[in-house]
Amino acid sequence: MRFLIVPIAFAAALMAAAPASAQQRLSLADRVAILEQRSADNRVGMDLLNQVSELREEVRALRAQVEELQQQNEQLRASNRTQYLDLDGRLNRLEGNLPAAPVEGAAPVPQASAAPAAPAPADSAPRVHGDPGLLANTAGERAAYEKAFDALKSGDYVASADLFLAFLQAYPEGVYAPNARYWLGESYYVTQNYELARDQFQALVERYPTHDKTPGALLKVGLSLYGLRDLERAEATLAEVVERFPGTDAARTAEDRLHAIRLARVAR
Repeated sequence: MRFLIVPIAFAAALMAAAPASAQQRLSLADRVAILEQRSADNRVGMDLLNQVSELREEVRALRAQVEELQQQNEQLRASNRTQYLDLDGRLNRLEGNLPAAPVEGAAPVPQASAAPAAPAPADSAPRVHGDPGLLANTAGERAAYEKAFDALKSGDYVASADLFLAFLQAYPEGVYAPNARYWLGESYYVTQNYELARDQFQALVERYPTHDKTPGALLKVGLSLYGLRDLERAEATLAEVVERFPGTDAARTAEDRLHAIRLARVAR
């Protein structure tokens, strides 16, 4: 009986050891899988770190480009301001010796102690269509006109405005009426009464569309609007001068002023 119990116990021990060995093998396999997963995770982590480093370098490069572009933009704006102030000053001297319009952010321009006198306006006898002897019958009208024009040439713009206004009331349809209306507008314009000036120049354009003063009058409508800071209408009117009267002095001045307006817009 003793001999039978021993083999049976040995067999039972072997059967009990087999599952433990299987469990140990599974445990080792799991451990290897875990290690492989960790290794893979480490590789992914390194890839991510490399990508982050590359992105940081790209960001640094882009920031450097942005800073360079900002510097170039500032230099361009400064150049545009300088060009605008130079062009605006020259145009104002041509248009009646008015002070240059300020540009926001620009350095102040020093003013001379005494501004030079505006050039004396030039005038010519009005063109008369029809009877050539009509001018000979306008001695009183001519005298009144010359008195007003002499005040304008002397720089007494208040007096010239009053005299031209009185002339137009006395001779509303006179031979010199278009010229008188133009110089009345000019008397207002040089004293920066832009709204009154615009009204006179506009009336001349509407009443005498073919008169030789009309191109200059339409130009002064645009410049008066510019003086009133109505830039949209000023730009449209100056463009109309260029379109309607190409090749004239008025068109060339209008083109220069349009260029100045556009430079000012870029310089802001």
